[in-house]
Amino acid sequence: MSPSDRPVEQSGTFAIGGDLPVHRLGFGAMRLTGPGIWGEPRDRDECLRVLRRAVELGVDFIDTADSYGPEVSEVLIKEALHPYPEGLVIATKAGLARTGPGKWHPIGRPEYLRQQCEMSLRHLGLDRIDLFQLHRIDPTVAVEDQVGELVKLQQEGKIRHIGLSEVAVDELEEVRSLATVATVQNRYNLADRGSEDVLEHAEAHDIGFIPWFPLATGQLAQPGGSLDKLAADRGASPSQLALAWLLHRSPVMLPIPGTSSVSHLEDNCAAATVELSGDDVEALTRATA
Repeated sequence: MSPSDRPVEQSGTFAIGGDLPVHRLGFGAMRLTGPGIWGEPRDRDECLRVLRRAVELGVDFIDTADSYGPEVSEVLIKEALHPYPEGLVIATKAGLARTGPGKWHPIGRPEYLRQQCEMSLRHLGLDRIDLFQLHRIDPTVAVEDQVGELVKLQQEGKIRHIGLSEVAVDELEEVRSLATVATVQNRYNLADRGSEDVLEHAEAHDIGFIPWFPLATGQLAQPGGSLDKLAADRGASPSQLALAWLLHRSPVMLPIPGTSSVSHLEDNCAAATVELSGDDVEALTRATA
């Protein structure tokens, strides 16, 4: 099999928690659901094809959550890929409850986090979750109680590594005083770099940084936009440039572009083969300044 058949393998690797190597370009499974990240997808068979094709293209890091659907994304992953190929890392999250399309509610009570971990183990068909992330810190529950339950689950062998999502540096430091944090997942992309300080903290401490919404390039990717012109000049798509920029930005960066379309998946995965010069990086950075 030639490298072009598995382009994701050209994205480099990162060891989550120091002992779980993955290729840095992963797949986010949020979009394998209905509108508002609620219910079944419009084309279930295509979503199953997306998951299988992702693995064929070299993806070995899939990010999901119990709240995507809810449960739909995890169930699809198991249906498409179980028994899982060796080396495939599936990360999931708990801490957000759903009451309808587009509605998300933080729940960090220890008993709820434990219940959702058990459900994710069942839905994914796993004995242990390699990366279990607190989807949001619940402001109504003591942080030490939320994190403490994750540590208990880790000690029991039900999860391997602990991650966080949507946190500030001070919150990350607080949690790190209670547990070893393997990854942090914040919104970050070419057009939105509000978590720059969190990324720098993650890089300084060898914590994987998972940028959600990695392709939110907005008007930059529209016909005639600055990113569109840069992409045309380099024979790439705007999405590929946006992902290539993320991969270039930091060695701890783990982009997880998601889609429910095989053609979009293939375009995204090809971003791992895009080489950026110093001038390219500068032009992309300026395009979103």
